[in-house]
Amino acid sequence: MSVADEKPAVDAILQKVLQVVPFQLSTADGVEEARRKFKELPRRDVHPEVVTEDRIIEGPAGPIPLRVYRPPTADGTTLPVVVFIHGGGWSVGDLDTYDGTARDHAVRADAVVVSVDYRLAPEHPFPAAVDDAWAATRWVAAHAAELGADPDRLAVAGDSAGGNLSAVMAQLARDAGGPAIRFQLLWYPATTGDTSLPSFTENADAPILDLAAVKGFTKWYVSKDVDLTDPPATLLPARAESLADLPPAYIATAGHDPLRDDGARYAELLRAAGVPVELHVAETLVHGYLGYVGVVPAATEASDRALAALRAALHG
Repeated sequence: MSVADEKPAVDAILQKVLQVVPFQLSTADGVEEARRKFKELPRRDVHPEVVTEDRIIEGPAGPIPLRVYRPPTADGTTLPVVVFIHGGGWSVGDLDTYDGTARDHAVRADAVVVSVDYRLAPEHPFPAAVDDAWAATRWVAAHAAELGADPDRLAVAGDSAGGNLSAVMAQLARDAGGPAIRFQLLWYPATTGDTSLPSFTENADAPILDLAAVKGFTKWYVSKDVDLTDPPATLLPARAESLADLPPAYIATAGHDPLRDDGARYAELLRAAGVPVELHVAETLVHGYLGYVGVVPAATEASDRALAALRAALHG
């Protein structure tokens, strides 16, 4: 019996949702079509009590839009702050498509959240997203007081490509001597670039994200100028010379995701370097399960668990 036969099936409620609203990330029809399909996915309006403010900051190649989220507890109290970096294969997604997820982070972590609208590939390949996210992270730390936030309680969080970028931010902050990042929440991140890991074969035809999409989005993101025989850690954070002295991490993965073992490998490497890590595998879920929070109980449970860890790290 194979591993695939032994593991739990995709959550039954999630299967029904995917039958009603089928969705598959793909680069086959070009970037504009990929963005259109992602944007048109139905999304719940959540946490209308969260106050938002759109900001524009100066980035290395022009303006970077940000959206600041303040939970209802932000009534003059100084809260922690989370830099949220959205996913979408470095090529799709924006402030609006991730609005509900950012609101959920603000409420569940009881923190000011700043969502970053970084430049997207393929028009702006690596390292544009890294440069924008780094500029935003430093700006948040420097302007925390005016946001009603505490710069000493700063975390990074992101899903998929945003998990990759969040891991990179933690490394850049360590190497630059600041800003000090207290915690990194990595939702099904891409960190190793190693498609020989078992989950890439086992989940090659998985719902939402399959192996063809992993390769397609990576090709859009990585320009021809990058030497993939010796990739930089800003592209693949697992390749860093050292992973010591990084902030504690929570890595959330999904059983039916090509990236499952990628997240697990990064957790192993962090632990070996002495970094506190909690790895949680949502065995019956798929890549992108944050999009089903509030609809699929298993996704809600997995999200609650991770955001409770984020809240504990920032308020403990």
